[in-house]
Amino acid sequence: MLSLLKKVFGISPSVDVHDWLQRGAIIVDVRTREEFQSGHIKGSMNIPLNSLPGSLAKTKKDQLILTCCASGMRSSSAKHVLKSKGFEHVHNAGSWHSLKKYSK
Repeated sequence: MLSLLKKVFGISPSVDVHDWLQRGAIIVDVRTREEFQSGHIKGSMNIPLNSLPGSLAKTKKDQLILTCCASGMRSSSAKHVLKSKGFEHVHNAGSWHSLKKYSK
């Protein structure tokens, strides 16, 4: 049951978020522009989920990417989109609030 939930929500094996950020990972926040403007992590990229497929040129396929949104649902979808397009190093980091503790 747990593995089914992990698959449905796009939860991948745990990564060390701090380590990924130290190694140059980018944070792709897939919330709407309005949500992003109301608060976000400094330095994160705002690419709303509905425009992600047309915005893939903004990132490199070998880039470490942490996806985030309000709750983790859209970031899960974003992870699946990126993986299906050949991006290898993508982790659903969940809520942007959960990433705040790692950002400076």
